Amino acid sequence: MTVRAPDSAAAAEAPRERGRAYWAVSDCWNITRRSLTHYQRQPSAVVWQLGFPILSVLLYGYVFGSAMKVPGGGDYREFLMPGMFAMTMAMGFMNTAVAVVTDAGKGVVDRFRSMPMAPSAFASGRGVADLTVAAAELVILAATALLIGWRAGGGVVPALGAFGLLLLLRFSLIWVGVWLGLLVPTPEAAGGLYAVAFPLTMISSTFVAPSLMPGWLGTLAAWNPISSTATATRELFGNPVAGGGTWVEEHALLMAVAWPVAITLVFLPLAVRRFRLLSR
Repeated sequence: MTVRAPDSAAAAEAPRERGRAYWAVSDCWNITRRSLTHYQRQPSAVVWQLGFPILSVLLYGYVFGSAMKVPGGGDYREFLMPGMFAMTMAMGFMNTAVAVVTDAGKGVVDRFRSMPMAPSAFASGRGVADLTVAAAELVILAATALLIGWRAGGGVVPALGAFGLLLLLRFSLIWVGVWLGLLVPTPEAAGGLYAVAFPLTMISSTFVAPSLMPGWLGTLAAWNPISSTATATRELFGNPVAGGGTWVEEHALLMAVAWPVAITLVFLPLAVRRFRLLSR
């Protein structure tokens, strides 16, 4: 009687038959689960990330709100809140950079590189985890906005579209954070990047309409990707929009999609390439 080979050979062949796509998704999920477990064990990290935007809402909305004017009229707090949503999503890429450089400093990244895992899994897993946290941050921030009187008067479907644009901006900037986290040498150096990120969010339509700024500064603010998302979400939320009549402001919805797509196309390949080139 002929004895067949043990099933172990077939079992060893099965993983190869699943293909690269299966293992890329599986490895991505493992990295995502690890990152979310970190937030679950340290929820104070999310609270800290939300501290600055919530304080800014209270500061600008109540302390300075009565003195701020919206070109064309309207309540300043309703003008402010979509800008704060966009600023929170934009500033989140610094949290991504700090988390990545911390993992690199502890040798976690080198450990991942020594494993038979998909090269894209580290960046994609980090991206899925950070996008999940960003969605939770938006829920908390929107609840805070509702408590202070903000309302989305444009309808449910446009409001969901606005939140989608905000998450799209955050999604694109995740790859900037991963790339920077793999590029800078220490967490202290990554923290220093806040000095660059803060002016980037301030020179935008987050707090003030670009038309109220000096000419050259207003142009920079209008073409800031954060401004496009803030203006587009104001339109979808049915909140006051301080359009300055420029092309980029009149086509804010288009640019709120085009900017994140362009940023993703540039920085996602850079992040994956940087991960591959790291020394063992």
